[in-house]
Amino acid sequence: MPAPGPGPGNWAGAASAVLVDGVFWLTWRVRRPLTDGRGVSVAVARSDDGVSFEQVAEVSREAFGAESFERPALVPLLGGGWRLYLSCATPGSKHWWVDSLTADSVDALPGGVRRRVHEGDAATGVKDPVVTVGADGYEMWLCCHPLDVPGHEDRMTTRRLTSGDGLQWEDHGEVLAGRKGQWDARGARVSAVLPDGTVLYDGRPDAESNWFETTGVAVWDGTALTRTEHPPISSPHSDGAFRYATAVPLPDGRVRYYVEAARPDGAHDLVTCVR
Repeated sequence: MPAPGPGPGNWAGAASAVLVDGVFWLTWRVRRPLTDGRGVSVAVARSDDGVSFEQVAEVSREAFGAESFERPALVPLLGGGWRLYLSCATPGSKHWWVDSLTADSVDALPGGVRRRVHEGDAATGVKDPVVTVGADGYEMWLCCHPLDVPGHEDRMTTRRLTSGDGLQWEDHGEVLAGRKGQWDARGARVSAVLPDGTVLYDGRPDAESNWFETTGVAVWDGTALTRTEHPPISSPHSDGAFRYATAVPLPDGRVRYYVEAARPDGAHDLVTCVR
C-alpha cells in the first residue's frame, strides 16, 4: 500500500495481518502530516496472494471521537466472527485508549458492536495492541506511554495481557522496556509474535527519533522476552523508519512480513517480503 501522498508525514503502515482459509486479511492506518490530521482512518482489505489487496472496509476516527488513529489489529474470533481493535487518541491530550468493533464478517466491521477494551489511565496512554489467538484464549502485547513527565510522552514500554474473550483482560506486567545507552533506549514496542517464539519490536534511541523507529528481534520463552544480538533493521532511505512489522506464517513454513518502511522522499509505504 503506497503512502497517501509524497513527503514526510504521509504514511501507510502500522498494519496487522492474518491468513484464514487461504485468504490474507490486512488492516492498516492511513496517516497524513500533523497539519493535515494525523491518523485519519483505518482500512481493511483482502487478498488471495498476500500482495494485491482489495479494500473491503474503512473506519474513520470521527466515528470514535478520536483525534487520531494509530495501529489497528484484526483478529478472527475463536467462536466465529471478527474483531477490529483500534488505537484512539484522546482529543487535546497525549492520552490513548484501545477500542473495538465486533461483527460476523470483515466487511460488516464498520457497523459492528463497539466495546471499549482498555482505557489506560491518567498516568498512561495505551495503543498499538498485538493480539494473538490460541486454543485457550487471547494474548495481547500492549504499548504503554507514561504521561507523568510533560514533553516526554513518547517514551514506551510493552505489557503482556491475557483474556478468555478478547474484551476483558488480565495484566501480567511489563515485558519490554528501553535500555539506557542502547539503540532502543527511548522505548520498546512489541510489533509481532510468531508461533516459534520469535518477537519483532520497535525501538528508538531518543525523542527525536519518534515516528522513525527501527525493528529489533527478541525471543519469548513463555515467561520472559530476551533480546537477540542482531542489530536493528532499518530502511536505507530518508528517516530510516522500518517499523510496525507484522508476520503471517505460511503453509510452506516461510513467513510473509508486512512493514512500514521509509522511502526516499520521506513518506512511508507499507511493503511486504517473504522469508
